[in-house]
Amino acid sequence: MATAPAPLELVHSAPASSAAPAKPEELRRRELAGFLRSRRERISPEQVGLPALGRRRTPGLRREEVAQLAAVGVTWYTWLEQARDIQVSTQVLDAIARGLLLDPNERQHLFILAGAPDPAPPALCPTITPSVQAVMEQLEPLPCVAVNSRYDVLAYNRTYGRMIGDLDAVAPEDRNLLLLCFTHPDWKRALVDYEAATSMMVAKFRAAMADHIAEPAWKALLKRLTLASPEFEAKWRQHEVRTSGSGDKRFLSPEVGLLHFDFTTLWLGPRESTRLISYTPADEETRERVERLHALAVKGG
Repeated sequence: MATAPAPLELVHSAPASSAAPAKPEELRRRELAGFLRSRRERISPEQVGLPALGRRRTPGLRREEVAQLAAVGVTWYTWLEQARDIQVSTQVLDAIARGLLLDPNERQHLFILAGAPDPAPPALCPTITPSVQAVMEQLEPLPCVAVNSRYDVLAYNRTYGRMIGDLDAVAPEDRNLLLLCFTHPDWKRALVDYEAATSMMVAKFRAAMADHIAEPAWKALLKRLTLASPEFEAKWRQHEVRTSGSGDKRFLSPEVGLLHFDFTTLWLGPRESTRLISYTPADEETRERVERLHALAVKGG
């Protein structure tokens, strides 16, 4: 009797070891390299005042032309597009941005990918559009205020303007929440959790100032706060940093009493700068008091 063939043995090869995941720095260099190539390839020599010499296999500028525009070595720029681990100065990035005709959004993206501060960031317009103002009015009776990262008050609705005294009576150059909370008696009394609230504000201000440390307006505000308030100076020296977000806050209104809110931050731009802060009553008693406050604000009496 014939014997059945022995079953075939299945040979399993050991799984190939997966490559180690790329580090964040490497991913960012790759993204930077791809971004530079894409911007270079969309520009013709004529757009940047260079002669179009010779036949071109690829569209746009050659690497040596970008290097010429940025006044850097061709090898160095080639390494940049090859995602090599090299140091890039802000001056060179600025020259590349100008050479590649980057618009403000592209320029900001370039510096973020390079992990470098922009020496000449585009100026942010400190105005609030009519549509944003309309949103603030539609949120009434809820208090709402628009501020920038320096805590300058850019706009507010009627409820917010009446919540702590009369904000309309404050000079425009003094409508800064840090200045008000540290130097204005009405605002100091109104912040129920004064120490925690002001410590948080100073920490957010310090974190935001990292992007504006050399700007005159920021330095002037810091100097003014330091001279006007020993409390601010003490908190500033602690070097605490925080980012903006949502949370809860309590105010003692001189007209309607204690107000307990949950506040929400809505950003009005691509980066954390100008923001809309709305205050939602955390309890029914606050809701009723906010409606009374709004009625007073509408009457103006």
